Amino acid sequence: MQTEVLLQNYYQYFNSGETEKFLDLLSDDVLHEVNQSETEYGKDAFRNFVKMMDECYKENASDISITVSKNGERAAAEFQIDGEYLKTIEGLPEATGQRYRLRVGTFFEVKNNKITRVTNYYNLPDWLEQVGG
Repeated sequence: MQTEVLLQNYYQYFNSGETEKFLDLLSDDVLHEVNQSETEYGKDAFRNFVKMMDECYKENASDISITVSKNGERAAAEFQIDGEYLKTIEGLPEATGQRYRLRVGTFFEVKNNKITRVTNYYNLPDWLEQVGG
């Protein structure tokens, strides 16, 4: 599978909530660099992260632009995320269903048609301001 198609599927499954199909695109030892947080290792850690996100947020990625290196081993995606903050996370503002919209950038590494690294970036102070933090 070509890297661009792999990432198109990644966002399609993300948006449709097809978690297992989404996770099947990752290598077992995937490196996940969470925006302004800790680095996580492995598909099980990623699965736990997705579960927490699904409980606390409802999000949809749109206006997705994917750029792939010539060898297909690295890629980047820029997109808009529209979300709703559903459940309070410790250390963050109280969730009351606040809606937000952010620009997000994600960097990927790919090997053997599997995503081996996901690094997300967005403007946390902007998100905090939108949800009343």
